[in-house]
Amino acid sequence: MAELLALLPQRLAWHAALSAAALALGLAVALPLGFAAARRPGLRWVALAVTGLVQTIPSLALLALFYPLLLLLSSLAKATLGFGFPALGFLPALLALSLYAMLPILRNTAAGLAGVDPAVTEAARGVGMTPRQSLTKVELPLAAPVILAGVRTAAVWTIGGATLATPVGQTSLGDYIFSGLQTEAWDMVLVGCAASAALALVVDQLLGLVGRGLEQRRPVLWGGALAALGLGLVAALAPLAAPALSPRPKAYVIGAKNFSEQYVLAELMAQRLEGRGARVERRINLGSAVAYRALAAGEIDAYVDYTGTLWANVLHRTDNPGRQAVLDALRGELARRDGVVLAAPLGFENAYAFAMKRERAQALGVKSLADLSAKAPSLVMGGDLEFFSRPEWTAVDKAYGLKFKARRQFQPTFMYRALASGEADVISAFSSDGRIAADDLVVLADPKGALPPYDAVLLVSPGRADDPELKALAASLSGKLTVQAMRRANYAVDRDAGKQSPAAAARELGAAAR
Repeated sequence: MAELLALLPQRLAWHAALSAAALALGLAVALPLGFAAARRPGLRWVALAVTGLVQTIPSLALLALFYPLLLLLSSLAKATLGFGFPALGFLPALLALSLYAMLPILRNTAAGLAGVDPAVTEAARGVGMTPRQSLTKVELPLAAPVILAGVRTAAVWTIGGATLATPVGQTSLGDYIFSGLQTEAWDMVLVGCAASAALALVVDQLLGLVGRGLEQRRPVLWGGALAALGLGLVAALAPLAAPALSPRPKAYVIGAKNFSEQYVLAELMAQRLEGRGARVERRINLGSAVAYRALAAGEIDAYVDYTGTLWANVLHRTDNPGRQAVLDALRGELARRDGVVLAAPLGFENAYAFAMKRERAQALGVKSLADLSAKAPSLVMGGDLEFFSRPEWTAVDKAYGLKFKARRQFQPTFMYRALASGEADVISAFSSDGRIAADDLVVLADPKGALPPYDAVLLVSPGRADDPELKALAASLSGKLTVQAMRRANYAVDRDAGKQSPAAAARELGAAAR
């Protein structure tokens, strides 16, 4: 818990900064649009329909969609203007959350202004007020409580939605939640949820005081609540101001995907760099496609990927010419296409593998994927969140014709739970996962070689290709990690009792790799 709370100031600061910026941008767009919509029914219908449509898109999907769009725009700007902008992290999260904040603000602004008694506005015009004076001196004060109610709703939605910014590389309280769910570290999930809920409640109550003060025409009340909001925001952002004010060397940005092994390897790399005096930032819980695109664009400096994933998802290859041929081809093609450097194979393989409980496999007489194809119609297949959309699944299905009774998707940790409880009969496991041995699972043979090799490799961004620190890091890890050591490290993070943090597991893995 002490380790978790030590990370809280920075994560809370980024969460508050993102939420405040998104709410401010949403207000800047939705309030004028609401003023116009209150007087033009046609515009009101269109505006509410568009913002309502945005609300139907799942927030995580909207966040993810903004990243490739911004990456494309950044590439176009770099090609035409000579400079780009960061497409990972704050900007896609800001734009997506601002869109989500707009609907309640727009709806309540239009409804509040439309609900002002026409007799009052007629009286304002009768005493000689201009339309602008009528709006600012009569209509807005009367509609303020309704508008503030929309702002309160938008604030709570935005603070809650900001936890979903983690997969696009933005630090937030969601870092606790995503990592905690993956490793079943419920204390981590609790800290993230409690901090986010507390922030939302405090902001909601202070905005409620602003609304009450405006309604009762008590400047002291609404002014004091606004001052408290401002001071609270300044205090929350203080951990971000100190590093910005002091000159520091540029940080190495280490990326990681969203499962335990990636957390451990990212920590191992970060610890090695920090041991040499370098400053390191971590961007974890990235999706596979996001991680590689971010590396190629220079948004992260290094991360670990797997040859089979790169072969299928980046090069879109479906053949399997063998381990060394795949490695050699990737080294040349990634450099030629994207300038990405395949710096070093780490020495172990983490392949996709189909696994079953031993007693279940023995009862069905299943030892290979060829055997599984005959039994598949009566079995439930469990995969991780992206497996069934990956080329590897397509290749296996084509080679063996696996027609299961049902297919279900799980977070990787819960996938193993589903197998243990009988909710799934076979799962897409990972060969370096310590739970295969701990749970006494059988890995099914792949006699047709449908799955490519999955050697773990350290990738470096084009801008850091000649960096001496990353070259030294690659040399220190090249071929040093055995699959046995990686399984022990993974299991130390994933096991139920005596669970270690990724940082602690990385220290032990690093000691074994010297």
